[in-house]
Amino acid sequence: MDNGIFLDTGISADLSRGGFARVGGNEMRDIVGVDGAAWALFSDSWNDLGPDLYMADGGRYRRRRHAAFRCEQGHFARKPHQPHYQSRDYNPLNGDVQRWFDAVHQQVVDNPVMRAIFTFCAQIFDADGAQPWHVEMHQFRIETQQDHVGRPTPEGLHRDGVDWVFVMLVERRNVREGVTRIGSPDGEPLGEFTLARPGDAVLIDDHRILHGVTEIHAVDPDHPAWRDALVVTFAKGG
Repeated sequence: MDNGIFLDTGISADLSRGGFARVGGNEMRDIVGVDGAAWALFSDSWNDLGPDLYMADGGRYRRRRHAAFRCEQGHFARKPHQPHYQSRDYNPLNGDVQRWFDAVHQQVVDNPVMRAIFTFCAQIFDADGAQPWHVEMHQFRIETQQDHVGRPTPEGLHRDGVDWVFVMLVERRNVREGVTRIGSPDGEPLGEFTLARPGDAVLIDDHRILHGVTEIHAVDPDHPAWRDALVVTFAKGG
């Protein structure tokens, strides 16, 4: 996957100044620059996620797929399927466990939307292309029903234990709340906002910023409700 060029309209400056940067859905769709058919295929892939069986709170409200890559000078190479690991220092709920999730389908990785997002992230997070990165991609669906609450980040306000984080909303279906909260390393609140429209995104300096998302609830509890999101993380080392 080769890199391209996008117009940075202050995203890097916001990220450098405040430790995070928001990108609206329309702007993100312009950055991705693909047609509606590619986006539809991309978002539809969230209907084929396996259950997350590692929830220490006993919840069965999260579905996900996972993939890992090496990024060097803007070029991405997929690694053999591997577990996702975080220490309890960063994830006190589900840390210190090698968690195996279903692999992201290759056609999702090859979708023009995903390739454009990889390019965008590489150009923001690795502007000088000076070193290799270990990149992880996560597809998340958080479900909420009458008998259970959906918790996008059950570990609360947290760091991921990487260098950079990209989070993009793919779809909200019949849900309310799900507010993204931003905090300083000592937990001081720095702001909150809702990723509400497809493509709404936030980029985070994981060394400087804690992040979390509040519970989601169904608007109409008699119908299915979920929040779909893409998370891409960059960690030095390749």
